[in-house]
Amino acid sequence: MSDLPPAPAMRRPRPTAHELRNDVWLAAGLFVAAILSSALGSVAGVYGGDAAEGLQWALLYSLGLTAPLSVRRRFPEIAVVAIAVVFFVGVTFRIPDLYVSNISMFIALYTVGAWVDDRRRAMWVRVGVIVGMFVWLLITTFQAAIDPSDETLSRAGLFSPFAAYMLIQFLVNAAYFGGAYYMGDHAYAAAMSRAALEERTRELEREREVTAAQAVALDRVRIARELHDVVAHHVSAMGVQAGAARAVLDRDPDAARGALAQVEASARSSLVELRQLLETLRTSGGDADGGSTVHLSGIAELVAHADRNGLPTTLTVIGEPVELPELVQVNVYRVAQEALTNARRHGGPDAAADVRLRYTDEAVELEVANTGRAVASALRPGLGLVGMRERAIASGGELEAAPRARGGFLVRLRVPVPARVGVDT
Repeated sequence: MSDLPPAPAMRRPRPTAHELRNDVWLAAGLFVAAILSSALGSVAGVYGGDAAEGLQWALLYSLGLTAPLSVRRRFPEIAVVAIAVVFFVGVTFRIPDLYVSNISMFIALYTVGAWVDDRRRAMWVRVGVIVGMFVWLLITTFQAAIDPSDETLSRAGLFSPFAAYMLIQFLVNAAYFGGAYYMGDHAYAAAMSRAALEERTRELEREREVTAAQAVALDRVRIARELHDVVAHHVSAMGVQAGAARAVLDRDPDAARGALAQVEASARSSLVELRQLLETLRTSGGDADGGSTVHLSGIAELVAHADRNGLPTTLTVIGEPVELPELVQVNVYRVAQEALTNARRHGGPDAAADVRLRYTDEAVELEVANTGRAVASALRPGLGLVGMRERAIASGGELEAAPRARGGFLVRLRVPVPARVGVDT
């Protein structure tokens, strides 16, 4: 016997109302069949003159044999014990039924195996009933063997007809009880497999819903990040130029017109980038970064734009440029853009910025350092700093963003370069 679990595992939810109604109909049908079987057995003289006489005994026997089946799923252990007792009493007092009693006993044993969650209790209840039945069979066999008045079968010889008949009885009973035991366990195992499959299906459905929600959230974050980078950069530049135009409008109309021209150019650039972004979002094959059309090659123009719009900025490129994945190029560009935007917005009127782009064999590094005031939101990251960190993570890199000891702010991004395999010629 294999080891049994110390605690019961739930087979499945309790019986449904439909299943309980079916049990009642099963008990009613077998009750009618038991009455017919007892009546026909009495007419056929199954037990000869030893059969119990009187219809009332057949009715009581049939009721006791089948009524417990109406609650077999709710109280399987009680049902099988009750039927076993009635079965024993009926055979002892020669109730002439040969079929329905066996069917009821088989169904009751099967139900214990198929519906009891406590497998240890299910085993002991069935083993107890089966052992009791075989002990009773041994006793009746012994009594028949020593009964001198029973001359139905010859007892002569080592393997007499009587011995052959008794052996058949034992084999039939072994197959009968063994079949009920096996089929009950098999039904329970099948139900457990179905329950596990249903639970796994529910888990997969929940995981699918969570994954879908996460995908939507990631798309929203990516779109929000891209819109922030596009809009904040250009609107910041327009604000600076508009302020400059207002300041010199009276004393230097030409300078004011130049500043307003820069505002117009920034507005047009912003609209172009927004249109490109929206077109990419409407296309199913948009790039993984949410539709960005900028690349690292445009960082010189980005620095020039910052320089034209009130933030003196220099660019230094160190090392030989290498081919980078488009996602990395977009993210490095956007980090530089956001760093310059923050420097222009928070650095003060005298702020200046220095952009360094360094290529090494292992990584590409971006440093944007500005003078002036430190970003006030460094300790309470706003959308810009959060977006830069998200881009660094998405590129597999690291981001440092903190005030400098000598004033200003420093943003440093380091992204590993994918290994390049060379072929010797």
